[in-house]
Amino acid sequence: MIEAGLAREYLAGAILLGAAPCTAMVFVWSYLTRGDAAYTLVQVSVNNLIMLFAFAPIVMFLLGLSDMTVPWATIALSVFLYIVIPLVGGYATRRYVIANKGIDYFDNVFMKRLGPVTPIGLILTLVLLFAFQGEVILQNPLHIALIAVPLILQTFLIFAIAYGWAKAWKVPHSVAAPGGMIGASNFFELSVAAAISLFGIHSGAALATVVGVLVEVPLMLGLVWIANQTRQYFPEEQVSS
Repeated sequence: MIEAGLAREYLAGAILLGAAPCTAMVFVWSYLTRGDAAYTLVQVSVNNLIMLFAFAPIVMFLLGLSDMTVPWATIALSVFLYIVIPLVGGYATRRYVIANKGIDYFDNVFMKRLGPVTPIGLILTLVLLFAFQGEVILQNPLHIALIAVPLILQTFLIFAIAYGWAKAWKVPHSVAAPGGMIGASNFFELSVAAAISLFGIHSGAALATVVGVLVEVPLMLGLVWIANQTRQYFPEEQVSS
């Protein structure tokens, strides 16, 4: 049996995951389904704006429903550190490089040099997380399964709703597929950071978000396969002359 306090922390981790829509890996899933790059960029931008203003209130509300009180300032700080600073930094860097080197240098030199930084940073983050949580994961395989099951069901359910809705509205597959992926995936970097800030790196909440990282990639690859196998059921995208 899972003790009550630990179960509440697992629930808190699941809430943090569900409240943060994905803003990075969606570009990969969209590419794998031949999604509309412009639509994906716009939707991801909208997600970032939504999280700027809605992530903290949503998390506070849902945690409050579960009788968990957390400091508002801590959640706001997580949003500031992991959304506001990267957003402002990226914008300022783009403006500075283009102003001094030109758009051609930015696209063909700067971005290519910067490309490896993101995956390297993500890998280092995951290595550190699993280093802290590895023993807990190995000692509690049943807990991992109990956390993973609702996360898996949530992912498939949200994808099915968004993808099915797009089919009913006769949306082209190049929009329907990334739309479903964006709804189903999570911004697990923010979720992990918020869980660690609120509950500690060894907490059940942090473990739940790490499990989210474990299940998301294979799950999303499965959804990519489903989207590609059902492409023929969607209308072809009209190309303007």
